[in-house]
Amino acid sequence: MNVQTAIQDVAVWQGPNIAFWMITALVLISGAVAALSRGIVQAAFALFFTLLGVAGYYVLLGSSFLAVTQVVIYVGGILVLLMFGILLTARPMQHDPKDTRWLYVVAGILSLLLFAMLLYLIWTIPWRVGPIQSTPANDVRPLGRELLTTYLLPFEVAGMTLLLCLVGAAYLVRRHER
Repeated sequence: MNVQTAIQDVAVWQGPNIAFWMITALVLISGAVAALSRGIVQAAFALFFTLLGVAGYYVLLGSSFLAVTQVVIYVGGILVLLMFGILLTARPMQHDPKDTRWLYVVAGILSLLLFAMLLYLIWTIPWRVGPIQSTPANDVRPLGRELLTTYLLPFEVAGMTLLLCLVGAAYLVRRHER
């Protein structure tokens, strides 16, 4: 093994590894902001970056279809619906009463216990790595055919349900404003 081959091997390994850690930092930071933010709009925008980071994980795993699906459905659909709901309801923010601070302490302790349990499981379970069976298929044409033939009705019902929820939310907000 010569030096040039070793450098190429390190470069091939480093690219996805650096991308993974950058996406992980994005997901962890934006997830923490989404969970701990006092403002609902800031939390929704942080959730946007968290969902994009999850799509980045799918890209790194070689599943471009799941990455695009993540962006289209969750970022483009669910998050937009959430933002419409937030922006259409103009309720004033209420401050937390001072006597509920103990709930934050209990939630923090339970979170640390869950984190410790997960770390224990990760380090004690003998993980086995199996051989790669096959490369993932990049052709999504059969899936598209199934969605537009066999599963067309459920696909359309889901879309209409989301649309009706959005229209109903807008109607209810406008009715209460009058």
